[in-house]
Amino acid sequence: MCGIFAYANYGVARDRKFILDALYNGLRRLEYRGYDSAGIAIDDFPAQVPDSTENGQAEKAKPIVIKAEGKIDNLVAEGNKQLSEQDLPVDTVFHVHTGIAHTRWATHGPPEPKNSHPHTSGSDNEFVVVHNGIITNYKVLKEMLIRKGFTFVSDTDTEVIPLLAKYLHDSMSAESCGPIPFRQLVTEVVRQLDGAYALLFKSSHYPGEIVACKRGSPLILGIREKRRKDDDSDDEYRSLSPGRTRLEKSPVEYFFASDPSAVVEHTKSVLIMEDDDMAHLFEGSYGVFRMHRPDDHTDGAEMRRFAREESVHRVIQTLEIEVESIMKGEYDHFMQKEIHEQPESLTQTMRGRLTFDGERGSDINYMIREFEAGRASLENRHGKITIGGLRDFGMAIRRSRRLIFIGCGTSYHAALASRSIVEELVELPVALELASDLQDRKAPMFRDDTVIAVSQSGETADTLEALKYAQAQGCLTVGITNTVGSAIARATDCGVHINAGCEIGVASTKAYTSQIVAITMMALALCEDSIGKAQRRQEIMQGLVTLPLAIEKALALRPKLVELSHNLSEENSLLVFGRGFQYATALEAALKVKEVALMHSEGILAGEMKHGPLALVDSTLPLIVIATRDHTFDRQHNVVQQLLARHARLIIMCSEDETSFDNLKSDGGGPDPLIIRVPQTVDCLQSVVNMVPLQLLSYHLTVIRGHDVDQPRNLAKSVTVM
Repeated sequence: MCGIFAYANYGVARDRKFILDALYNGLRRLEYRGYDSAGIAIDDFPAQVPDSTENGQAEKAKPIVIKAEGKIDNLVAEGNKQLSEQDLPVDTVFHVHTGIAHTRWATHGPPEPKNSHPHTSGSDNEFVVVHNGIITNYKVLKEMLIRKGFTFVSDTDTEVIPLLAKYLHDSMSAESCGPIPFRQLVTEVVRQLDGAYALLFKSSHYPGEIVACKRGSPLILGIREKRRKDDDSDDEYRSLSPGRTRLEKSPVEYFFASDPSAVVEHTKSVLIMEDDDMAHLFEGSYGVFRMHRPDDHTDGAEMRRFAREESVHRVIQTLEIEVESIMKGEYDHFMQKEIHEQPESLTQTMRGRLTFDGERGSDINYMIREFEAGRASLENRHGKITIGGLRDFGMAIRRSRRLIFIGCGTSYHAALASRSIVEELVELPVALELASDLQDRKAPMFRDDTVIAVSQSGETADTLEALKYAQAQGCLTVGITNTVGSAIARATDCGVHINAGCEIGVASTKAYTSQIVAITMMALALCEDSIGKAQRRQEIMQGLVTLPLAIEKALALRPKLVELSHNLSEENSLLVFGRGFQYATALEAALKVKEVALMHSEGILAGEMKHGPLALVDSTLPLIVIATRDHTFDRQHNVVQQLLARHARLIIMCSEDETSFDNLKSDGGGPDPLIIRVPQTVDCLQSVVNMVPLQLLSYHLTVIRGHDVDQPRNLAKSVTVM
């Protein structure tokens, strides 16, 4: 949930202002992960490059820790204030420097400066730590450290880590009669920790060094080298070539971050750390080591000993995202931008996977343009779905006893929206599980089940734990994520990357619609050998080609949605009724209104209306009924009539050519229904089209009500704690 960032330069002259700006901007890119409070740790004065000193050691510099409650702008103001008070000029140049930073989503203790990161080992800041995750055995460690005479000032689980580092450093140095390597010390610290974490360690005892550790929470290392004099390129700096390991001591800059979006403006060369990896920056070089946890877990009364790690090779990868994708551009908010990007994000989801026979049938953009211009007909062009990530596992999935989708929030809704078409095409029982509930119940799973984990970030803690449970039962596992190299992508046997592009707004929009399309294409791929399903497959694939055009038409409804948002802005509650494919749409629409507009809203299965929810209906409570054309339309039409008979305040979403609602009028006891007409597409994809106006509604409701669109209250984008 939290975001951590670090910037380190070695042999590259950077003034304090540059370093501060790098840390602040890194946190701004990660602010969607948590924005309760923030903090940084930097050096008070320059240390020397180790080789330039008489004894080959860097001169000690004391870390300065700056914290502030609220968003990054508050931290910037506090930083300027403290630097001025301590008479530390921003033009001081550092040839060697390490700075770490953190933006917090509160789990232990309220958002106050004392609970903000970085946490330290005491007033002299000997050891400084930032942490994303939860330490589950912190109470035991805290009690042990209190017995040793340490004092705690925060309410957090993280504070045990720098204090434990201080305790182990002092005791191990005394035992060995001399200093111990930073990496060895951190290895011993991490031995004692249970839970999930991404950690960055900085210490005045080890100037110019950073040690990073990962277990369960995401962490990457970006590398940016200064060009050699014999390099004839025009650029002064370059990214590290893919596959290279850097060992030489030459000018270099490093960036640790929870997410690639924080480093892409600096470098595209990144190393993705895996669970139990430790990365050590030392004298301009880096090493990655694998930590081995002890087999015998103590109860915390005794310290775990005999730390062991071994060097491992991690390949440098090239980020495929562009800087423009993490900018708002012409839009006021990321959520607004991401809603309007959906025609393109859906095209990207289909690109290279959906092809048709005939001229340029593999070019999805060409097919869309030709169809829009009326120059192409899809009736006699047969489509094919190819998903490389499932190529070797299609037969095993088809032979499963059942398919089990697991997810949380919006990802769960995407699975729910796709359930019917998966059941229809693959002809296997489909179960849906909320990941947190599955963990609580420990529901029976079998070796011939296939478990499909759906997660935008690929790091969702509950989904990861449910996935581990499924793997322990011997299930085949499939991942559907938007993040290459994420924990779920690495942990599953196979999977589908939805290719929706970078999504920064906390409320998911384009990832949701791309998840539905990706799951639908997976179902199409799994039934490609079914002759009986051939006509239905062709109908859906034709619908996929026209889907981006339908989304563009739905986006054109914005003026009507703005007007509706003004009408609803003073309301306290909103109900959304759906059924069949649109039940998930009702749930997701209600979730969006709750998330960002901070208005109570509830998605209701229309078939259950008479079993309780009908008691809420009167002439003042706004109700949205989704009644687009599909096999449940007649039943939804009956729902509309029953609600009108009770003077309901109705907002009806129907297909653009629907005439049955044209003459609907209230009988005088309530307002006349408001009709929203949306483009019609194939039934299993209609939920994608229907969701777009509802996303616009939630967005404009939020703006009108004066709430933060991209960073809603109490929420964070990537839920990496349980």
